[in-house]
Amino acid sequence: MKKLLVSQRDLNKHVRKICTEIESSNWRPDYVVGLTRGGLIPAVMISEYFDLRCETLKISLRDGGECESNLWMAEDAFGYVPTDERQDAEFEITHLPVSGDVSDRQRRKNILIVDDINDTGATINWLINDWPSGCLPEDRAWKSIWNHNVRFAVLYDNAASNCVVNMDYVGKEIDKSKNNTWVDFPWESWWKPWWRR
Repeated sequence: MKKLLVSQRDLNKHVRKICTEIESSNWRPDYVVGLTRGGLIPAVMISEYFDLRCETLKISLRDGGECESNLWMAEDAFGYVPTDERQDAEFEITHLPVSGDVSDRQRRKNILIVDDINDTGATINWLINDWPSGCLPEDRAWKSIWNHNVRFAVLYDNAASNCVVNMDYVGKEIDKSKNNTWVDFPWESWWKPWWRR
């Protein structure tokens, strides 16, 4: 397997491209979520650039399968308001169209999910299955949340990925079906001289 060595300069270039794409899209996240471990550094960089808060979400499928749900983020994405907090007794949470009136859209938070690579798609697919499981799982509105108010940014997007959604903001696209490459990020072996990575 060939290695693609990513330098700090490459990292900065890809994050800058993602930030430019976000600015051009006229969409702004309310907060940024870095997926552990690889998404943390680019998530912090993006959150600093836009002066936004940065949260973390542990999805470690490769590193032992430990994952956390943080379903409060799912509630933010969906626009869920617990019954005792609703000001309008007539409000039905299961009828929040994405393209609804301003008050409906304001209940939903814009969330940017950041990872280093969309490799097989397993990490993002896990999240897309997990979030609805704890917040109105049968509601059809979930299908219209992904790539709308919840968007995805990755430094590297594998065109051969089995991810069920598209990445919204991409630093660089690769195709592992044509060139099987291991992407080696600067934080993975920063202590080694570049010629030994």
